[in-house]
Amino acid sequence: MERIKIIGAGLAGLSAAIRLAELGIHSTLISIQPSERAQSVMAEGGINAALNTMGEDDSPAQHAADTLKAGVDLADPEAVRGLAEHAPEILNWLVNLGAPLSRKKGVVIQRNFGGQKKKRTAYAQSSTGKVLMTALIDECRKYEASAVVHRLSHHEFLSLSIREGHCEGVWVRDDYNGETFFLSGPVIIACGGLNGFFPGMTTGTTSNTGNAAAQLFSQGVAFANLEFIQYHPTTVKIPEKRMLISEAARGEGGRLFITRDGVPFYFMEEKYPELGNLMPRDVVSREMFNISRETGEQVYLDMRGLSKQIWKEKLEDLRDEIIYYLTIDPAKDPVPVSPGIHYFMGGICVDRSHRTNITHLYAAGECACQYHGANRLGANSTLGAIYGGRVAAETAAAEMPGDFPVAPSEKVIFEESVSALHTHQLRDILREGLGILRNEDEIRQAITHIDEMPVSSNSMEEKRKTFANAILLSALNRRESRGAHTRTDYPQKDDENFRKTTVVRYFNSTIHVHFEPIGREGSHD
Repeated sequence: MERIKIIGAGLAGLSAAIRLAELGIHSTLISIQPSERAQSVMAEGGINAALNTMGEDDSPAQHAADTLKAGVDLADPEAVRGLAEHAPEILNWLVNLGAPLSRKKGVVIQRNFGGQKKKRTAYAQSSTGKVLMTALIDECRKYEASAVVHRLSHHEFLSLSIREGHCEGVWVRDDYNGETFFLSGPVIIACGGLNGFFPGMTTGTTSNTGNAAAQLFSQGVAFANLEFIQYHPTTVKIPEKRMLISEAARGEGGRLFITRDGVPFYFMEEKYPELGNLMPRDVVSREMFNISRETGEQVYLDMRGLSKQIWKEKLEDLRDEIIYYLTIDPAKDPVPVSPGIHYFMGGICVDRSHRTNITHLYAAGECACQYHGANRLGANSTLGAIYGGRVAAETAAAEMPGDFPVAPSEKVIFEESVSALHTHQLRDILREGLGILRNEDEIRQAITHIDEMPVSSNSMEEKRKTFANAILLSALNRRESRGAHTRTDYPQKDDENFRKTTVVRYFNSTIHVHFEPIGREGSHD
């Protein structure tokens, strides 16, 4: 039986492999790192589901409404409705797999998270990603033992083989011995976000180099909403990356302030009395950026008011992490914080069934553009990865062709070397045009600087340059402010012209940007 190839072994990849196995479909799970080191392990805050066990009359409809509102009406309502409606089932499935989510008298406890008025975020202190991944890894191993799932760790995605708009399979390389080989069959991309384009600026692992996205884009795979980059409000600079201070801290009562006239000024509570410090992340990051720029003051996260019980039962691991890395005890002293790049709402353009514009190619998780619109709700990423992996698997299984070519249509020569100098130069240029606040002059200047970077023809460095320009051109063409994309030269939201999906493709050696009606993504082949 032909195996479906899955690139990436985090939450989305594991979810896809498990769902395919449940359907009796064999898969090959391909990843550079073992699942235990996937980006998904680093998710701290939780996973959303409207279980309605906290006495607040919650429902999937309210979960969907909050998701769409936070995404500033840019997400597909039908896709979001499916996500929210399946969330309770997914959470119960995770509990049955043995995920040790926090409970009281056998009932899963949920807490407040940004942009949501109801307690619907289930958690395991600040290590939710780790426990969810452990549960899925163990479940997947059952299918690996019966050879339904075949795992190829330490294997790197190199390229697709595409003939006349159809994906024939994938080229991979064994990073242990350097062997390059071709695997035929449908492909699900679940390779994570674009952290490798922003080393030192992101909370995520730069093992997610972004090379896969650059390669896919160079081969004509459509991407969408790349301009929407989420800055998490509470991060701290540590060597080579940003350390995340989970939104759980604010969900349990942490407060943001600057010092004004010698006393703390809790600016979020002053300006947004209803949700205060738990406004959506794009709002909080903008407010922090603006108040720091206007006053010259450092923003602090104040957790001194949290009870001993909250620290012990809900945030003990977060406290230990802050003490270890910052030598600050957050129960006694405020923590200096600033926004850092955390998540990429944009990615491979998929329809509601997670099809791409290439037949027999699918995508799920952070690498795909689905569910989050212009801004992601905290704890929707873990849910979106698991649910999206399921949907992609079901679609791939339903569209499984009778046979696939054993050999690719053409031999490919791979030049994959990317220098550290190139990576850091590209990062610095992207930072010029993709800050929390942006304008046309800054974006155009960044594009000019990228065009001036010398690279070899058809190299991975050239492909990364091209993809970086695709991000900037997406930001340039969206002449409005919406969610995580704030243009100082176009400060208003423009529903008439831009309540649409930004779609960008590369063909005829040119980047093409256009806008499509929401829900019509995937009709661009």
